[in-house]
Amino acid sequence: MILRMLCALLALLLVSGRFGFAEVTVPDTAAGHTLQAWLDAFNSGDRARIDAYVKNVDHSQNVDGMIGFRNQTGGFELLTIESSEPLHIRFRVKEKGGPTTALGNLLVKDGQPPTVETFGLRALPPGVTLENVTVDAAERKKVIDGVAAELKKAYVEPAVAQQMVDALNTHEAKGDYNAISDGDAFAAQLTKDLQAVSHDRHLHVDFSPFKMPPRHEPTPEDEARFHEQMEHDNCAFEKIEILPNNIGYIKFDGFMDASFCGPTVNAAMGFVAHTDAVIFDLRQNGGGQPAMVALIASYLFDHPTHLIDIYNRQEDSTTQNWTASYLPGSRLAKQPVFVLTSKRTFSGAEEFAFDLKTQKRATIVGETTGGGAHPVSGHPVADYFMVGVPFAKSLDPVTKTNWEGTGVEPDVKVAADDALATAQKLALEKIQAKKDTK
Repeated sequence: MILRMLCALLALLLVSGRFGFAEVTVPDTAAGHTLQAWLDAFNSGDRARIDAYVKNVDHSQNVDGMIGFRNQTGGFELLTIESSEPLHIRFRVKEKGGPTTALGNLLVKDGQPPTVETFGLRALPPGVTLENVTVDAAERKKVIDGVAAELKKAYVEPAVAQQMVDALNTHEAKGDYNAISDGDAFAAQLTKDLQAVSHDRHLHVDFSPFKMPPRHEPTPEDEARFHEQMEHDNCAFEKIEILPNNIGYIKFDGFMDASFCGPTVNAAMGFVAHTDAVIFDLRQNGGGQPAMVALIASYLFDHPTHLIDIYNRQEDSTTQNWTASYLPGSRLAKQPVFVLTSKRTFSGAEEFAFDLKTQKRATIVGETTGGGAHPVSGHPVADYFMVGVPFAKSLDPVTKTNWEGTGVEPDVKVAADDALATAQKLALEKIQAKKDTK
């Protein structure tokens, strides 16, 4: 998914050398041809070419998401082919517009043309050494046992956790994993089997062909790299403008670190502070930090408002998220608000839409969102594997409901591509109605 690609690239950075790289020959295989097709379409930045790639090669992608990611990275330069098989290729790329180097993994289904089965990019930490990892029976057992232990310890729904563990044990006993020696394929199959039981899209198993570092608090150097990347990406704010009829428009594709990105939020809100209506475009937003959700929402209320509760199963504790009583800039508490959604709107972006909808502060326009209401944390389970375990649930403070598995239903259902034009029309109607009452 493009969202996981983005989150991985934000997480870890590698500063490259100042020398150029020799041109790399892409293998003459189905996987190689698919890799070349992706590079050509992605690097072109051309909507028509990217649209053709999505329709013919990788249906899991979307045009706007790829264009946004391309604009963020400047495209990618192919550095090396790490390993190559007819239907599977690993490769290394570097951002053209930044310092990040990433490892790519591509599995395809043979056909005319071949189509993508699994595609991912993972940023490489400094000094990492890639390894040629073959997953044997002992490693598979270690991973399965590790995943089971983490699920039973922390997964937000204990009964579902046990069902997932039982399912993994059944698959293992039947020998369903015996023929899988590739790490990416094993992680993908485990994720598929776990989600088949839980239907929880936050839950996933990941593989990296280098040993996972032990978990630790971020060092000052880590923080500096994170902040450098957030500055480079403008805290995921892609576009802020005043549309015709004095309608403010803010498009951002992630809820980044509120403690660092607060000034960016204040600048964005200040730019649209004197508009007659505001549109937030979350159609490509995959979520992020709950504190950032509360910060942005705070600008839309003139009094402290209880937005959401987050229940942590392992700690048996509930955290209340409220809007802030103080902000450094002007509030937009009177303007009509519209939130654009798509089926790719996920996690924290769904919370933003959910909170404003339940508070009757915004009109949601677009498609039903992805359906992920469980915050997640990563846990290493073996040298090369980690599991992302949803450990908590978001709950409306009054109804005790959320959007897990169902998504946030829009107030006005339209195709995502039509959401902006529809919201502009609705905003103009509200603006005109307000003028007519004066």
